[in-house]
Amino acid sequence: MTSSLIDQLVEHRGIESNYTDAWGKPATIESTVKKKLLNVMGYKVDDQAALEEQVKQGMIKDWLTPLNPVHVQRNNDALSFFVRLPIELVTDEYTAQITLESGDVQRVTFEPIEGELVNVNHIDEIEFHEYFISIECNLPLGYHTLALVVDDESLSEMRVIIAPDACYQPQTLVDGNKVWGLSVQLYCVRSDHNWGIGDFSDLAYLTAEAAKTGADFIGLNPIHSLYPANPGACSPYGPSSRRWLNFIYIDVTAIDGFHQPSVQAIVNQADFKESIDDARAADLVDYPSVTKLKLEALSAVFDWQAQQYLSKNTQQNRSFNAFIEQGGESLQTIAVYDALQEDLASKGKASWGWPVFPDEYADFDSPAVAKFAKANAKRVQFFLWLQWQAALQFEKANKVAQEHKMQIGLYRDLAVGVSEGSAEIWGNKALYCTDASVGAPPDILGPLGQTWGLPPMDPLKLYEQAYQPIIDLFSSNMHATGALRIDHVMALLRLWWVPKGDSAKQGGYVYYPVDDLLAILALESHRNQAMVIGEDLGTVPEEIREKLADNGVYSYRVFFFEQAKDGGFFSPSHYPVQSMSTLTTHDMPTLNGFWHCDDLQLGKTLGLYPTEEILASLYQSRHDNKQAILDTLHGHGSISEEISRDVNQVGMTKALNFGMQTHMASGSSSLLSLQLEDWLEMDEPVNIPGTFNEYPNWQRKLSHSLQDIFANSELQSLAHRLTEVRRQAKQ
Repeated sequence: MTSSLIDQLVEHRGIESNYTDAWGKPATIESTVKKKLLNVMGYKVDDQAALEEQVKQGMIKDWLTPLNPVHVQRNNDALSFFVRLPIELVTDEYTAQITLESGDVQRVTFEPIEGELVNVNHIDEIEFHEYFISIECNLPLGYHTLALVVDDESLSEMRVIIAPDACYQPQTLVDGNKVWGLSVQLYCVRSDHNWGIGDFSDLAYLTAEAAKTGADFIGLNPIHSLYPANPGACSPYGPSSRRWLNFIYIDVTAIDGFHQPSVQAIVNQADFKESIDDARAADLVDYPSVTKLKLEALSAVFDWQAQQYLSKNTQQNRSFNAFIEQGGESLQTIAVYDALQEDLASKGKASWGWPVFPDEYADFDSPAVAKFAKANAKRVQFFLWLQWQAALQFEKANKVAQEHKMQIGLYRDLAVGVSEGSAEIWGNKALYCTDASVGAPPDILGPLGQTWGLPPMDPLKLYEQAYQPIIDLFSSNMHATGALRIDHVMALLRLWWVPKGDSAKQGGYVYYPVDDLLAILALESHRNQAMVIGEDLGTVPEEIREKLADNGVYSYRVFFFEQAKDGGFFSPSHYPVQSMSTLTTHDMPTLNGFWHCDDLQLGKTLGLYPTEEILASLYQSRHDNKQAILDTLHGHGSISEEISRDVNQVGMTKALNFGMQTHMASGSSSLLSLQLEDWLEMDEPVNIPGTFNEYPNWQRKLSHSLQDIFANSELQSLAHRLTEVRRQAKQ
């Protein structure tokens, strides 16, 4: 195998050879790793003749296609694109027929030879030329289609995406106002009425009550669709589909039909009511129990609605059908997947994901799947209906934010990928490289690196699909929201790919078309009037931070990570204005847990630290950091002199906790996000990175109900203080 072809492919497919690691040192990707990454992309790297033929056929396909699949550019008057034609055709006159989203058509004639010649190739002794064409036309923002027409015949088509220069920003932030809000893991929420897990009615209540105290947004964990037939797979960051919602957040009692006798006969059974009470009282979310209860009740409500509305020409049926039509194949995929997985599980067959489905069900578009969907049409319709009901209830919660004049409203969290056995991959396998997982290279917090079990999208396939999957992803997650937080936003630039079976150290970076993706993000941001926050923690190249800022994406600043080289903590007044700041995140200990080193003790118990020396160094580092935090808080007058300046004499108290929150409120970040766990002075974290069954991740509930939280006078005072300090921070 000649190395030159491999090297050319490595460069062509955006596989990085060198990068700067988390310690600021240059790092090199081994040639064997790069070869493995090409292999998971589908290249026959171990067969020279086959690889050469594969590359040749790919090249021929490109040259025989006059237009690229998609062209993305920012809003301006001149439209530029590439066209490839045999040399004898380059002097002909062609029409660029542009069909706008509105249906209007613009036509511009041109001769390719008048453009800039950028490439020449020969295929079967025919010379082909590639020209860079620029034509004057004024296209509106949006998704359009350009057809290359000659003699009334379309030779080729491509999508044209015209995007704004930057993402949408709410006027209040443009005006320099500083806002604050609460972040919450919705499943953690306790209330007097839910069925053992937070639901969309709880979200509406939380939104209304928080707005009354001065909060301008509510930040959510990813609420993507998970697995109704596999409720133990509860991580919101390993979803089945990122386009659709988790039905478990539906408030069954709020749906039309819940009070019908057929439904009440089920929910009023003694054992059913007892199960609800047990689920509500539990300190951990009992996903299997809650899922069973909700599916049983929701199935009964659906049966009533199907008879009452969905089998007749009613407004409800028309709305439902419109929802199904708009959802398209993606919605059908998740509904059929959920019905099929449920059916397999009920028969005791392997069902955790499509990799273990019977062979005939391994692909969504297989005849056997179509046959199953037809034979089980009623159950498939039920899962379609669940998505509809979830969307309606989420939209209702968003309206509550609007009615209470929240400046931002709800903001959603977009996970970096979907799990290996997901419906999203099942429905579009060509897009994903299932023999790899995304993750992170070794860094300070994770010296072994991380593998997340999320197969990456192939950037070339994404391009060939004219970016439709990413358009759908941004659009659906911005719908009915005021902001979108993108987890691991560096994925727009590059992702750390790890071949299946290898350690995270044996991975490498693969680059994505960042400028195109940011342009689409900006377009969808304006269409949905939703601002964008990028979680830019970890190994972050400076180039992506600059691009994000230029594109109007807000940075994500965590107090505990904002340290100077001397160990001191930067004042929040020095944070970028274009950022959202926070004290802690879902992957970190709570304020109480941090201060009392509960996370270190828990890590020791779980065996996360290889040696006592490492643990001892972490304790010393924590001690030093706590002293530096006290120095910062006292230096800015954020806490009372009654709190000692000596860390050896200071435990976490309400005064220190609230002082840290108001300290952050005085900062320069446009947005401040605070966790309900820290309002409640809780100790236990919601998630411990690096653990699976060792700790009940994504299950720990809040210590108090929403009703108790907003009846608490001390928390009311804290909220009003935060509002006042934020108002002063503008000046």
